[in-house]
Amino acid sequence: MSGWGEFLLALGVFLLSHAIPVRPPVRPWLIAHLGRVGYFTAYSLFSLAVLGWLILAAARAPYVEVIPPLPALRWVPLLVMPVVCWLAAAGMSIRNPLSFGGLGRAPFDPDRPGILRVSRHPILLALLLWALAHLLANGSLAHVILFGLFAGFAVMGMALIDRRKARELGQEWQRLSRNTARLSLSAPKPWPRPWVWLAALVAYAALLHLHAPVIGLSPLP
Repeated sequence: MSGWGEFLLALGVFLLSHAIPVRPPVRPWLIAHLGRVGYFTAYSLFSLAVLGWLILAAARAPYVEVIPPLPALRWVPLLVMPVVCWLAAAGMSIRNPLSFGGLGRAPFDPDRPGILRVSRHPILLALLLWALAHLLANGSLAHVILFGLFAGFAVMGMALIDRRKARELGQEWQRLSRNTARLSLSAPKPWPRPWVWLAALVAYAALLHLHAPVIGLSPLP
């Protein structure tokens, strides 16, 4: 299977893989059998594998130009991806009762929310920035659909998670979220630890190194 058929199949699998495991009956069962760390590890690895397939399928879809391939737009991902890696690393480094993705062991302190002061959803914010940067640099119809859906998924996910957490936590929502924001330019309090910055740098270097052999296209202008 190739062309639009493979792209639509990969897109369907990706959407289902993100819709089914997070449903209330499924997620508790998976966590109970795999453990919290095991669940997030397996979920992340599977999601990355499907994401890689989806990106390759988009590259193999017929080319229909939507955004002209301007040379300046090739710089956008290079400049944005360090921020994306930092947000992802910082979001995974702390416990996050207001969203998903946090694997930190220390209890969450609403007076010192760390990266959640920038966004209660640092993983989704990283996804949003990644999608927008790559949409501008890859303006074919398949990529506009792909990255546009990711950007919409991230924005909609923030709103849906806020609403669900507010309902689940009740009055605790106000106490836990009082120093956080869905999206803010406020500085983290406290700033992520040095190992988070190092992890983000390593991740960015790895993405640069693996982009050409895995995706088939150099990220360099």
